[in-house]
Amino acid sequence: MSHLMNTYARLPLAFTHGEGAWLWDTDGKRYLDALSGIAVNTLGHAHPRFTATLNAQIGKLIHVSNIYQVPEQERLADKLCALSGMQEVFLCNSGCEANEAAIKLARMYGHNKGVETPHIIVMEKAFHGRTLATLSATGSRKVQAGFEPLVKGFVRVPYNDLDAIRQVAQHNQEVVAVLVEPIQGEGGIRMLDIHYLEQLRQICDQQGWLLMLDEVQCGLGRTGKWFAHQHTGILPDVMTLAKGLGSGVPIGACLTAGKATGTFKPGNHGSTFGGNPLASTAALTTLEIMEQDRLLTNAATVGEFLLNGLRERLGKIMGVASVRGQGLMIGIELTKPCGELVGKALEQGLLINVTADNVIRLLPPLVFTQTEAQQLLDMLCPLVTEFLARE
Repeated sequence: MSHLMNTYARLPLAFTHGEGAWLWDTDGKRYLDALSGIAVNTLGHAHPRFTATLNAQIGKLIHVSNIYQVPEQERLADKLCALSGMQEVFLCNSGCEANEAAIKLARMYGHNKGVETPHIIVMEKAFHGRTLATLSATGSRKVQAGFEPLVKGFVRVPYNDLDAIRQVAQHNQEVVAVLVEPIQGEGGIRMLDIHYLEQLRQICDQQGWLLMLDEVQCGLGRTGKWFAHQHTGILPDVMTLAKGLGSGVPIGACLTAGKATGTFKPGNHGSTFGGNPLASTAALTTLEIMEQDRLLTNAATVGEFLLNGLRERLGKIMGVASVRGQGLMIGIELTKPCGELVGKALEQGLLINVTADNVIRLLPPLVFTQTEAQQLLDMLCPLVTEFLARE
């Protein structure tokens, strides 16, 4: 029996190695990876250029501490700002840490403006992490249950509802920021209306609020743009990143622009491991390979092929509520809970995930080919059809 704390209902298999979009288990069975470590393995598995660069970095330096200058970190910050149009970067180790940084920054921004108890507007069904502040910001009782008292200072509104935000603006003078995922990942691949972010940007500007975008799951090329908000014309004040940024090496980032810039001063925030030479090299190499191999274009085209194929084969079947997504971030919502499909897909040699009880979530690596997308369709669609045909 394992001495690991019992925090995960793990599936009964372990992997020994991978290549591209494929993984092999301890019995030598091969699996098509349509989950990529929950949107983490941007470059798939064992990418030769990524592996070689990381090996070289490990042979030189892994960690030195933020007491000193870290040139790799500076290069990464420059690259992220060039791609995003943001102005400052704080590097940490995970998505929830990036969101913690954003929450702290919003509070300090509020205090600097003379707001005594700053509030942040957050969304129903949001997921921002499992630390005390981020689980308080998360819109899931399941995630929060047992960890009360929750952190105060969050006002919750329905996702995709601008009127609800306008109403809060009328009645709450303590609001300093809005925190929203451009696409809700854990919430079930829920999408914002096309003009939502542009109108929200206007509201934030009118109110003097920070617009904070959690792009931990939907950022880094997953939707076919570097960042999901780039499908619109806006720039946020704060953006958080993690998951796919280091292709499996833990790293997170909190970026600022506009009126959020300069909020943190020396001593306000920190991280022991954040942006160390190894993690920064992993992230920088990921971004460089994405550019060299045109993985944004690949995510857009293969994602469209996959979405069209799923709509064609499943869209009109009774029991399929919606097939939606952007790039290689796709959800198939069924009208009943479908967790058992994860095990059924495993038997077929396919790795998928079910979130929000009844949404099949597909997050393949950005190196996914059209041939692999076709294989995914041929494995998954019959499973869903058969599952829905049963009473």
